[in-house]
Amino acid sequence: MRTVFSRKGFDTSAGGGPSPIVEGRPISLPIPANGAPSRTSYGDLGLGDHAAFASRGRIGADDLCHHDPMFLSGNRAVLGQCGAAQTHLERQGVGVGDCFVFFGLFREQGEKPHHRIFAYLQIEEVLPLKAAPPARLKELAALGVPHAIGLHGANDTAYIGTGQTAGRASDTLRLTVPEGPPSLWQVPRWLFDTGLSYHHRGDRWREEGRLQSVARGQEFVSDIGSRDDARKWLAEIIAEIAG
Repeated sequence: MRTVFSRKGFDTSAGGGPSPIVEGRPISLPIPANGAPSRTSYGDLGLGDHAAFASRGRIGADDLCHHDPMFLSGNRAVLGQCGAAQTHLERQGVGVGDCFVFFGLFREQGEKPHHRIFAYLQIEEVLPLKAAPPARLKELAALGVPHAIGLHGANDTAYIGTGQTAGRASDTLRLTVPEGPPSLWQVPRWLFDTGLSYHHRGDRWREEGRLQSVARGQEFVSDIGSRDDARKWLAEIIAEIAG
């Protein structure tokens, strides 16, 4: 089994600032569409004011966003990926039965930005979109899945399964250490054994269970196999999100 720490949402380079925590709930702002196929605006999602505040007025309700991952009724979720990030997932062997743990940069009013987990997706289906039946593409496009509306690359892929977003910004889901900076994480000890893709340098792994995460990148994969401690951690994270 593999756990994928998947970076999503606004940050200082994509969007211009952290996603907000509002009344104790993390609200991940999708990144701007920037000309990529999209039918969904920030206003459609009720996020116009939040996007305007986070971007300091550069983005507003009428701007289109890359609404991905998508969380649907019945605890269903869809993630689209392509390009180098998708190639990395393929090379790491990510597939059915594995789990995306989505994290991003967040800030509560008056507090400093930090990284936190805000959602998950347990993979039940991996669908290469270029070869997908037209009916499936039409179905996903009708939902607003941007990678189905218009292919972003030759290896466009949809990951489909169970998933949902967190209803509260609990300490359990926080990655950044209390004193910061955002990229310095407190991580479970098993991760030191399994490792994490793009984090091979030994000096990133610090004492007291701390990890200096890389500045860029989207998909960081850990092959946890059948480790009881890693699977227990993942189950606890999913339970906390489901709340």
